[in-house]
Amino acid sequence: MSDAPLTFALSATAAGGDDPTPDRISVRDHVREVEIGAFASERGVTQRLRFNVLLEVVPGGAAETDDVDKVLSYDVILGAIDAGLAGDRLNLLETLAERIAAIILTEPRALRVALRIEKLDRIPGALGVEILRSRAPGQKLRALPVAAQTGPLVLLLPVAVWRGSEALDWARAAGATGPAVLVLAPPSPAMPACGDAGADRHIRHLASEQAAWHLLGRLRAEMSDVVVADSRTELDWALKTGRLALWGPARMLRDSPTSPADETPEAMAAWLAERVGARAARIAGPARGGLAGLAAPADIHRAAT
Repeated sequence: MSDAPLTFALSATAAGGDDPTPDRISVRDHVREVEIGAFASERGVTQRLRFNVLLEVVPGGAAETDDVDKVLSYDVILGAIDAGLAGDRLNLLETLAERIAAIILTEPRALRVALRIEKLDRIPGALGVEILRSRAPGQKLRALPVAAQTGPLVLLLPVAVWRGSEALDWARAAGATGPAVLVLAPPSPAMPACGDAGADRHIRHLASEQAAWHLLGRLRAEMSDVVVADSRTELDWALKTGRLALWGPARMLRDSPTSPADETPEAMAAWLAERVGARAARIAGPARGGLAGLAAPADIHRAAT
């Protein structure tokens, strides 16, 4: 089975008939150590599972703009595998395959998924299952319940904090709580106003992004896993892989039709917190209890209203 190409048994035209020919993204030969199986010899031990996934998606036009946020990220597939494995112990590969396929097909642009899962340690070679699942036009599939995912902490650093000597302490404290993204208030004024509202707004966002790059340079000697994330795809990747993210807001806010009209740092951080499903949104600074403020009730939404 593993030597045969994973493909769709249907034609290359999407199931809708008049829909454009879909794109396909894939993850190949992804191996995980898992406890799974119905036999007594498979209980209490892990074995290697190999995942091959081919996902058919609605074209997003990313090639014309080279925009990473216009493609369905490979992390959707890897995240579905993680979520499928996060629930109760399973006996059957079939159950795991159905669970992963259902999670993937909750993505709005996902059309069909071909999924193969193989056990690599049961026989010389591999044994496994392969399924093909589609989402009918207009149908919304619900993923099976999986372990709850914890959203990130969003922490706003006022100018005095990110410029000050305690910036590293705040970054470490935020990272120690789990997934976290730091929002840096822009220095004011960033540049003299030019009189065009759209241009002035983008300049302020770029000033915040420059601050993030400035702080990154200061943190890297002590924190090698910190990154500046200037797109939603990169931000999701950073949080998923355990990196501390410094938000570069200019691109996301320029491209979003729902960016906040109120552009105070508190409002911007609250907007981001809502988009990423933050578990908490807080403001750093001695006036809010110093580093101990990370354990205090969230106050950023109150400051933004």
